[in-house]
This record gives sequence, C-alpha cells and structure tokens, in this order.
Amino acid sequence: MKRPKLKKASKRMTCHKRYKIQKKVREHHRKLRKEAKKRGRKKPRKDPGVPNSAPFKEALLREAELRKQQLEELKQQQKLDRQKEQNKKRKLETDPDVELSNTEPVKEELGQRKAKKAKTSKQNPKRLYCQELKKVIEASDVVLEVLDARDPLGCRCPQVEEAIIRGGQKKLVLVLNKSDLVPKENLENWLSYLKKELPTVVFKASTQRKNKRKSIKMKKAAPFKSEVCVGKEGLWKLLEGFQKTFGKAIHVGVIGFPNVGKSSVINSLKQEQICNVGVSMGLTRCMQLVPLDTQITIIDSPCFIVSPLNSAPALALRSPASIEVVKPLEAASAILSQADAQQVVLKFTVPVFTNSLEFFTSFAQRRGLHQKGGSPNVEGAAKVLWSEWTGAFLGYYCHPPASWTPPPHFNESIVTDMKWGFDLEELEKNNAHSIQAIKSPHLATSILFQSSGLTNGVIDEKDIPEELPKQKKQKQEQGKSYEDVNMDQGIVDKEGDDEHLDMSPAEEACEALPEKAQADKRSAPSFVLDKMTEEEDDAYDFSKDYV
Repeated sequence: MKRPKLKKASKRMTCHKRYKIQKKVREHHRKLRKEAKKRGRKKPRKDPGVPNSAPFKEALLREAELRKQQLEELKQQQKLDRQKEQNKKRKLETDPDVELSNTEPVKEELGQRKAKKAKTSKQNPKRLYCQELKKVIEASDVVLEVLDARDPLGCRCPQVEEAIIRGGQKKLVLVLNKSDLVPKENLENWLSYLKKELPTVVFKASTQRKNKRKSIKMKKAAPFKSEVCVGKEGLWKLLEGFQKTFGKAIHVGVIGFPNVGKSSVINSLKQEQICNVGVSMGLTRCMQLVPLDTQITIIDSPCFIVSPLNSAPALALRSPASIEVVKPLEAASAILSQADAQQVVLKFTVPVFTNSLEFFTSFAQRRGLHQKGGSPNVEGAAKVLWSEWTGAFLGYYCHPPASWTPPPHFNESIVTDMKWGFDLEELEKNNAHSIQAIKSPHLATSILFQSSGLTNGVIDEKDIPEELPKQKKQKQEQGKSYEDVNMDQGIVDKEGDDEHLDMSPAEEACEALPEKAQADKRSAPSFVLDKMTEEEDDAYDFSKDYV
C-alpha cells in the first residue's frame, strides 16, 4: 500500500492568539527602552561639520585634515617602534651576548628606581613624621604650639621646644585650643600660668561635622559654614603685629600632638576646608603650605612622635592611631585611673565601680554594646571611652601647678626674647574678650583629670627603632578588627613585644582584672548546672502515684 501524504501544519491561528503575541512583543520592547533610558545610553550624535556661513571655513577644514594626517603618522611611527623593540627582544633571546653593553645601563637605572621606591615604602612612618616636623621648624619664623585646653601641660613637648630655641631667632606661641570644653575659672588659671613663659592665645576652632547621608566629593576648597570660631581675631592681630616689626613676609608653623586640632586651627583662620580634618589620629602626614595673606603663610605639620618611656595615660592620650597600636582595655583603664571616679559616675550615668572592669561592663550595658550570647562587650566599651576622651566633645579639666617653675630649657633671657615683637597688652584684651564669648561647661558637668605632666617626644630619627615584621602583621590584623561604628579610628600599640617590656602599674591592674572575670565565669556555669539538677530532681517523683 502507498503511504498517505501527511499534510503540513497550517500557520493560521486565531486572531485572539495573534493579537496577544503582538501585545507581549510591544510590552517587551517598551521594557527594553525603559532600561536603556535608565542606563543613559543615547544614540551617538553625528558631527554636524562646519556650517557654510562660518568664516574661514576652508582654513578650518585644512587644519582638521592636517591633524588627521599627523595622528596617522604618529600611529605608524608607534607601530614601527613596537616592531623594532620586538625584533630586538627576539635577537636577545636567540643571541644573549649581543647588545649587552646597551641594555646594562638601562637595567641599572630601573634597579635604582625600584630600590628607592622600596625604601620609601618600607621606611618607618615615624621617621617620615620626624623629617617633616624638622622641615616645618626650619622653614617657619613663628611656631604655634597647639595645646588641648583640657590638659595643656600634657600637650607640651620639651624636646621640640628645646629644638625651636636652638634654631635661632624663632618665636614660640602657645594656642589653647578646645577651650569651650573647660570651665572658665580653670581656663583663666591656665592662661595666667602659661603667659609667664610664652605668649598664649585662647582659641576655639570651628569644627565642621561631616554629613553621613550626603557624601559629595569636593574638587575645590569648600566655604566653611560651621560653628563660630573664637580667638581668630586675636591670633590674626598677633601675627600681623609681629610681621610689621619683623619687616618682611613670615612663615608660621603649626605643631602639636595628635588630635589637638592643628588642621582645624588653620581651617578656621583661612575660613576654608583646606587641611584634612577627622576623628582619627595622625591624619596629617606631610607639611602643607597655606597662604593666609600676601605677607603670612601658614604651614601644617604632622604630629609629634611620643616616646615609649612616658606614662601609660600619656601614651594612651597622645599616641597617633596610624603609627602605633595599643590594647584598648589597657589604654582606657590607664585614662580612667587618672580621672575622678565620682564625676565619671555622674557623667556617664553608671553605678559606682571598684575597678575598671566593673565600669566597662556597666558602661557597655548602658550603651547597648553586647557580644554574641548577650554578654557585655567590654573591649568595645573601652574603645568608645578612649575615642571620646581623645575626641573634641568630652569635657574634662586639669588643675595647673600650684607654683610656677620654669622648665629646664627655659630661662629669663629666653622668655624675654620669645615675647619680643608681640603686642602683649592687646593680646590680653583679646583673650579676655574670647573667654567671655566662649560658652564653657560648669564644674559639676565636667570631669577632674590628673595630668601626668610634660609628655616626652622623639625628634631624632636614630632614636626610632625599625619595625619588626611581627609588629607589621599585628598592625594589619588589629587595624582591620578595630574598625567600629562607635569609633572611626584605629587603636595604638607600643613598640616591641609585650613579653620583653616591663609592665606598668596600669597594665598590671588590667591583667589582674580578667583573671577575676575568668574565675567568675568558671563559677557561673557550675551554679547553673546545680540549679538545673535541683529542678530536674523536683520535677517528677517516680515513687509517688499521681491520680
């Protein structure tokens, strides 16, 4: 039998189905157009060319043609150069003895460049800080040492002051910044104490808080719209008066320990966000020239390097986070040991504590800092306290010494030389006016702090030891782990291993505290287990029959 011919399937379809397909296609195309519009893809615009009405049309067209020819010639030349280099490489691969004399000097130059780059990258950042600081002191005619008004004596570095005095005819002026965080009586006492040695200016820099929601990248220096600056006019007049007596343009260097507000002072004087300012310590890493006027140029400098021989509170408050890394619990407990316990309780609204561990546990509970499982994050609380104490918002104060004794690097002749050229009477009037203008806190709300005296610094690069590879690894690991929401800054570590260093009394106290905590933690689970067993025993008695 013959096989019947199979009919081909018809392409006809119902109108309902066809219209439905057409509708889906239209929707799909619409969706694609919307997405393309969102991405911002536009059709490339055609070159309209030179209009006929334009003057010198022919000359313009000739110029365009010449440019095209030049570009083509350049491309061809580059192509030929590449081919020549490739041929040279092939020849060297086949015959290595050929053209060794030509290649050796090039290799030496490359090696030298690489070595220089490696040296700069491997060099200890502390040494770079010292080099930059020396440059600033040498270049400046007047040096402004910025002090934190909460602890002015602790912000002074005798080694740097001695280097300025040895430098020749350089003037040293003290700037009491953050004076709005200190009671007025205390500020007046410190002013009367410091002006016996050097000209002192009461100052309150205008702080500009960053808006977290809107992060706009500023290409140019933005206008400074922030809190009112106090003491700017007094400092301006002092520098202008000295410039007139000096008879020529002057350079003013700004120096100090980290987080005293050096860059903020410069921004306040210039009324622009020129220098980088932030919560973290050691942001300024190299000298920066800022012209205030045609006759006055100000120089921003990196911070002082703290000597490891200082006391634990001085190391905790004055060490830059980008250079060193300190254990936060040790640093915070060292600071807490110098503060008045009753005022700390009132300020942070925590219960009365006997040791630092008790305070940090209650402080962590108060601030809602908890670890996994609900236990209080003691280390996180220590970080928060340390960041607040080194920041620009916590109010605490120190009493000046009862009797004035000049430092060993000062004498009567040096004091008179430093005061020469400045209008001290006008400075006193401006200081009195700025003290009245400042809204300072009351003694009840601020915390009394015991100052540890002058903080020793390191100026010579020879005194700074080289970093060990072990320390570098610790810094990298701890720098990553210490990024916290409450504190946008790293934490500071002493040089060398902790095993080889002598333990300070604050560190011993910190080490003794965790042992008690461990003992309590060991006893706590056993108590819970005993409770559980008692409950289980009382749960059901099999000797009785329950009806």
